[in-house]
Amino acid sequence: MQTIQNYVEANRSRFREEWASLIRIPSVSCQEEHKPDMLRCAERWVALLLQAGADKAEVMPSDGNPFVYGEYNCHKADARTVLVYSHYDVMPAEPIELWKSNPWEPEERDGRLYARGADDDKGQAMIQVKAFEYLVKNGLMECNVKFIFEGEEEIGSPSLEAFIGKHKELLKCDIILVSDTSMIGKETPSLTTGLRGLAYWEVEVTGPNRDLHSGHFGGAVKNPINALCEMMAQVVDDKGRITIPHFYDRVLPIPQEERDMIARIPFDQQAYNRAIDIDEAVGEEGYSTLERNSCRPTFDICGIWGGYTGEGSKTVLPSKAYAKVSCRLVADQDHEEISRLFADYMQTIAPRGVRVKVTPMHGGQGYVCPIDIPAYKAAEKGFELAFGKRPLAARRGGSIPIISSFEQILGVKTILMGFGLEQNAIHSPNESMDLEVWEKGVIAVTEFYRQYGK
Repeated sequence: MQTIQNYVEANRSRFREEWASLIRIPSVSCQEEHKPDMLRCAERWVALLLQAGADKAEVMPSDGNPFVYGEYNCHKADARTVLVYSHYDVMPAEPIELWKSNPWEPEERDGRLYARGADDDKGQAMIQVKAFEYLVKNGLMECNVKFIFEGEEEIGSPSLEAFIGKHKELLKCDIILVSDTSMIGKETPSLTTGLRGLAYWEVEVTGPNRDLHSGHFGGAVKNPINALCEMMAQVVDDKGRITIPHFYDRVLPIPQEERDMIARIPFDQQAYNRAIDIDEAVGEEGYSTLERNSCRPTFDICGIWGGYTGEGSKTVLPSKAYAKVSCRLVADQDHEEISRLFADYMQTIAPRGVRVKVTPMHGGQGYVCPIDIPAYKAAEKGFELAFGKRPLAARRGGSIPIISSFEQILGVKTILMGFGLEQNAIHSPNESMDLEVWEKGVIAVTEFYRQYGK
């Protein structure tokens, strides 16, 4: 029997060509012209899953782009079931002129594969499928495995929740495995253990019924821009805490074990400051930079406007002022509850002389994976075998709302076993995947199944 290392080496050229066959299909979900490519890519994944050893695989319809579903039964009593999630849609390649090679024709350079989708997420999905293939072909798979690949992740997964709800029994599992995240670095492997949720609003402040002459009316009429700035300035206090009543009611403290792990992440505060040209990093009192940008909730004004902003001067007291604002939320905070609390708070602190309208834009729940469950321990051992060191547990500051949707609908946790690197430049021109990391990823996922199957 071949080891996984020998299997990867012996099949390297085939793996690359199968990977390339997916990349050559421009499955751009946000562009109508690529609608036929979405089906072509889904059908290609079905063929690859069957070839890898799935008992069955099929294209399943949805309200939007089709889903790919596959399954494998190991015929072992009491075997655990793993649901592998991924997405086959990709971001547009534009601007094409910034690519050094054709984004739809993979090119190997300097130990990397360059193409749109090389990492996100065709490359990382292929890691999962090739680890699965090795175990099935060699009679080593001791888990039941299901695959669900969607074609709308890059446009917000509008069809996913309805699809999961409709097929709850079909997707029943013990754990969900996702490779669509990144590591801290090639020499610092890590498992993503948390994602922040999101709440986003537009705030409109209205004063007089029209723009007024600031000389004739200034001092007698409340300026909506002044009012909006006064309100925004009250949302965060001088200790970096958000002042919305009951905002922190569901915020759980960071476990000390996790804080200790975060403290071990290689991080140079001065280099961080220089990289973004700031004098000092600031935030909530009592927390480090890495804790603030991953484990704690935030409030940010994302845009603010009103009045005259053109060339020259115009002495106007504007009728309206606007702001777009967001909160990154942590696990257990409900984005709909926070949305209501913020809207109520804006009305409470609005000064006399103006009217305030708050319009919720979108939101999603946060997610935290316990680091003591069997699946996490199995993933940890997989990384340790492949990369030669125990992975750090690292929460990420961004949001992937579908992960919390899985937990809410299916009632199971997700292991975020991602192999991306910052330099992979996902969503950007010259997206790439480190080929050494890709192969180590196959080894890590293989070991995950061997450990979890016990």
